[in-house]
Amino acid sequence: MQIAKGKLLAIGGAEDKGTDLETGQIHRNNLNFFELGILRRIVEEIGGQDKRIEVVTTASMIPLEVGDNYLSAFGKIGCKDVGLMHIRNRADAMNEAYLDRLRTCDAVMFSGGNQLRLTSTFGGTTFLQIVLQRYNDEPQFLVAGTSAGAMAMSNTMIYEGNAAKAHLKGEVKITTGLGFMDDVIFDSHFEKRGRFGRLAQAISSNPSCIGIGLGEDTGVLIIDGNKMEAIGSGLVIIVDGHDIRHSNIADIPDGCPISIENMKVHFLEKGNGYLANERIFMVEAYEGALTNKQVDVE
Repeated sequence: MQIAKGKLLAIGGAEDKGTDLETGQIHRNNLNFFELGILRRIVEEIGGQDKRIEVVTTASMIPLEVGDNYLSAFGKIGCKDVGLMHIRNRADAMNEAYLDRLRTCDAVMFSGGNQLRLTSTFGGTTFLQIVLQRYNDEPQFLVAGTSAGAMAMSNTMIYEGNAAKAHLKGEVKITTGLGFMDDVIFDSHFEKRGRFGRLAQAISSNPSCIGIGLGEDTGVLIIDGNKMEAIGSGLVIIVDGHDIRHSNIADIPDGCPISIENMKVHFLEKGNGYLANERIFMVEAYEGALTNKQVDVE
């Protein structure tokens, strides 16, 4: 299996974009964007403010507003070379002008909205092939996604699931994502929308996967398709089903409560890391190089 050379940055949603704290309009963890800004980390990872970033608003139903917000946010941290791709359908995704821009940018960021819009619009297209090829082959290329944009990154994707009923079999719907990373399942807005149950059900049905629950204004930077670093102001919650000893999900009818034994959970704050392939929690992560005193990891 090819090891991806590029970087993924999955964000849980509601990342602060520099809202003026004095207006009282910001209620997202009372954070200061210029101290904890995830968008600033994107800029650092691709090499600075002069690099080209393309924001894809396909998942959103208000693409113009979302695009303007990102132009403003990146502008506040000195980035002027930011483009917007308001791709609304598969015909737009085949537009050669978009494809040419995609071939030369330094980062692509998928906005929030509806992850099924992303997979149904880009699945099987040259657009997605270009992004995947660059992500697999180019060490400085970065693919970022927030909320729906993060959830669509994996090969296995949650596209529907009411958190209040997620303990019942059949309430969590899964399909194929964009395929930047195998054997993981992302979920977003994880804490505030109470989505632990739906990620647990998704993992109980797919125990070879690692569940990655992303809190708001929280993200995980992934290099080598394996090494993770938690960033932002909240928590990244890892749900590991590899060692499940008992699960009733294959034997019960839809609508019945699921039963799981020995599902492992890890909580990562800013600076912690995790190795997906080895399923190892890392106390410290810096510049993508994850260290653990108990394990010798290059």
